[in-house]
Amino acid sequence: MEQFRLHLLERTPDAARAKLRGVNSVETASGNGLRELWEKSDLPAGIFADEVAGFWRLPRLGLQDLMNVIGAVEHFSPRFLRESSVFPFRAGDDGYGLAVSDPADGAAIRAAEIVCGRPVTIAVASFDDIATVLELRLDERTTGAMNVDEPEQRTGDDDIDSLRDLASGAPVVRAVNDVLERAMELRASDIHIEPFRTGLVVRMRVDGILRAVPFPSDAPPQAVVSRIKILAGLNIAERRLPQDGAARARVGRTEIDIRIATMPTQHGESVVIRLLPRDRGLLDLSKIGLFGRDEATLRRLLALPHGLILITGPTGSGKTTTLATMLSILNEPTRKILTIEDPVEYEIPGVNQSQAKPAIGLTFATAMRAFVRQDPDVIMVGEIRDSETANIAIHAALTGHLVLSTLHTETAAAAVPRLLDLGVEGFLLRSTLRAVVAQRLVRILCDGCKSTHELTEPDIVADPRYRILGFAAGETIYRPCGCERCGGTGYRGRAGIFELLELTDEVRPLVGAGADASLIDSAAIRAGMTTMLDDAVQKCRLGMTAAPEVLRVTSAR
Repeated sequence: MEQFRLHLLERTPDAARAKLRGVNSVETASGNGLRELWEKSDLPAGIFADEVAGFWRLPRLGLQDLMNVIGAVEHFSPRFLRESSVFPFRAGDDGYGLAVSDPADGAAIRAAEIVCGRPVTIAVASFDDIATVLELRLDERTTGAMNVDEPEQRTGDDDIDSLRDLASGAPVVRAVNDVLERAMELRASDIHIEPFRTGLVVRMRVDGILRAVPFPSDAPPQAVVSRIKILAGLNIAERRLPQDGAARARVGRTEIDIRIATMPTQHGESVVIRLLPRDRGLLDLSKIGLFGRDEATLRRLLALPHGLILITGPTGSGKTTTLATMLSILNEPTRKILTIEDPVEYEIPGVNQSQAKPAIGLTFATAMRAFVRQDPDVIMVGEIRDSETANIAIHAALTGHLVLSTLHTETAAAAVPRLLDLGVEGFLLRSTLRAVVAQRLVRILCDGCKSTHELTEPDIVADPRYRILGFAAGETIYRPCGCERCGGTGYRGRAGIFELLELTDEVRPLVGAGADASLIDSAAIRAGMTTMLDDAVQKCRLGMTAAPEVLRVTSAR
């Protein structure tokens, strides 16, 4: 093995030679020695196999050669074949051949000869080619050609064991790892793996927009889904019901938490993976897009000893990030902060964070009841979604705690009638609610390629929404262009657009039975509230985002 390493040093690119010199010759005597040399040589798998075959003076088989021979995998353990990277096949009338990636692995060759009951003819094939042909032959042997169109699939013990072995094979593991790495490169927040009649489709949500990405066609769809289920500790035999799970993985040098949700569909199981990098730092209010008067107002409200502050918006509008940023401001040794979340997306040192587990009875409401006995200063509940949680949050704010939470409403003013609908008494809401922050996320223009454009009257006639936003002919706006840095989209990253409704003396009398969101909104604007649309237009004029992006996420029509 050491002689082969020295042989490779003379034939590898300069960049790989330092890596090869660092390979311990004693370590390369182990079963994975030749694989380690290949990975560090920077040589394509086929060329590396050519070097192996030439050095050991053995015949060389390509992928097509392996596909043409009659396999003999039925006599062997799938695990042995994969771990040893060997492929047994018929040679002549009663002989056997063995394609190997590592001719120095004498133990694997002797084991194959024992199983076959006679000496075998040795040939060399690449690691990738052997892994590919093994998956095809073993798949045919155990489960038949996989067809995700079949609604009824066998779930016997043998099938499940075979599927587990297939999901642990090199091509499937590599395919899943490549998808995770690609997602991290693109800064994706979610990965959608969707089975259709023609195969798997993979899309990634980058800056809030789904983007299709290529996926290896040689990875069996069911095996890919099973691999993801194994990572999350889910039941790979259950394909008829949705499942949820979580895992921690290392992608490159980054450690990430992933949340996995499966859903049965017509052609198999759809999987959505939420990526939560563990090393992402908390932002300050100005960096998430809240600045000027709104930032000053929110900082003042966070300094209050008690009360209720709500963040509203649809799913995926950045509410959790805003809450985490607020907690980072409040996080001081003099304060005890308790949170109940589902899931815990930001780990904040110094904050006592709990994960909701409805299956065992740990809901938002039960956690809130326990919190008030823990002597907290600040309580954060992930979402107010029912009457019980709403009333407990209101009473916690009444009894001297600062309570932060989220609510699903379109506007800040709509939070008031929503809470009243959940059974909160109007006089209690007037006493406890301090402010409601409504938000959306807009994509930020790429600094490397954004351009300016002077609006003309024909532009406004062609798209009257410019006039709705308050733009006039002669104004300069910013447009996305697209470059390599932003992947050709013209945008890179996202920031929030906000409206902060503070319960001032003008607004508070309107909070009560039969409260009208439009009246509350009008009163708040008269009191100085900046609407979400105004905030977005201001960010357009500053060159942070573009008008089409504002129109995409707001109700301006």
